[in-house]
Amino acid sequence: MLSAGLLMYRFRDGLLQVFLVHPGGPLWAKKDEGAWSIPKGLVDPDEDPLAAARREFEEETGCKASGRFIPLTEVRLRSGKVIRAWAFEGDCDPEGIRSNLFEMEWPPRSGRRQRFPEVDRAGWFELEEARRKINPGQIGLLEELIRVLSHTS
Repeated sequence: MLSAGLLMYRFRDGLLQVFLVHPGGPLWAKKDEGAWSIPKGLVDPDEDPLAAARREFEEETGCKASGRFIPLTEVRLRSGKVIRAWAFEGDCDPEGIRSNLFEMEWPPRSGRRQRFPEVDRAGWFELEEARRKINPGQIGLLEELIRVLSHTS
C-alpha cells in the first residue's frame, strides 16, 4: 500500500520547525507521543504520488501546498505501508486547520456510525519534540530533511 505526504517546514528565530498532524477519532484521542504524522494518504490508482500528497495535505489541513517540493526517500512502516514524501517550505496556522471527515462504527459493535475529522489538531514542532511526537516509522523523513537542508544552505 502506497501513501504520499508532505513534510512542511519553516524557520522561526533561526530554528527549524516541522508541521505535524494528529489523527482524529476516538482510537487516537488519548495518544500523543508516537501518534503524530505528516499529512498523508493513499495514492489512488493511476494518480501521480506528488499530486496525491498535495491533495491529501489540503484535505487534512485546509491549507494549499505550494513551492519547491524536495523528494525524500520513502519509508516503510511496521504495518508494511510505504510512505513517499516531499518536503517543502511553507506556513499554515495550526489553529485554523479544517480536515475532511471519515465515518466509523462507534462505539464498537453498537451499530451506530459516527463521523470524525481525519485530523483533529496540528502543530509546529522543533526537531527534538517532533522526534518524540511523530510515528516512529516516519522519523527517517525528519532525518533526511535535516540532511537535505544542510546541503542546500
